[in-house]
Amino acid sequence: MASASRAVWPLVLLAVFVLLADQLSKYAVERFTPAGSLRMLIPGLLNLVHTNNPGVAFGIFSSSETPWRAPALIVFSLGVMCLIAWLLVAGQAGGWLGQYGLVLILAGAAGNLLDRVSRRGVTDFIDFHLGSHHWYTFNVADSAIVLGAALVILELVRDWRHPRHERA
Repeated sequence: MASASRAVWPLVLLAVFVLLADQLSKYAVERFTPAGSLRMLIPGLLNLVHTNNPGVAFGIFSSSETPWRAPALIVFSLGVMCLIAWLLVAGQAGGWLGQYGLVLILAGAAGNLLDRVSRRGVTDFIDFHLGSHHWYTFNVADSAIVLGAALVILELVRDWRHPRHERA
């Protein structure tokens, strides 16, 4: 029992670290850069911009004026977060890759949910591009979600290639 509670602490610390890094970075961007501003960090590769996305990933729903957009996104985020929390608490999150992946997704979703509730949209500021080909602007929470999803997929692929009865 004691070893199980010790195994939880790294996951909790990771979630807290990601949530703090996300919120502090968004605070710094909002405090020290004007909305709509652009600062070139690495020419041809990386800019710091200050944007607010009222929609979801890739700007989906950002131009929608429907009054239910924000409440629907908040309810959806809460539902996903509850499902992930249940998977983690019930021990259904898989191995360590899946557990860390789901914690990253949970922390990222929490960071973006805090933005939706407190700022009426998500603050994005990382503008990655190769020359003139720009990716969608994102933030630390989005990065955690993508990295978490990659870890979950990696575990699924690993388990698919090596069924349980073949593992030592």
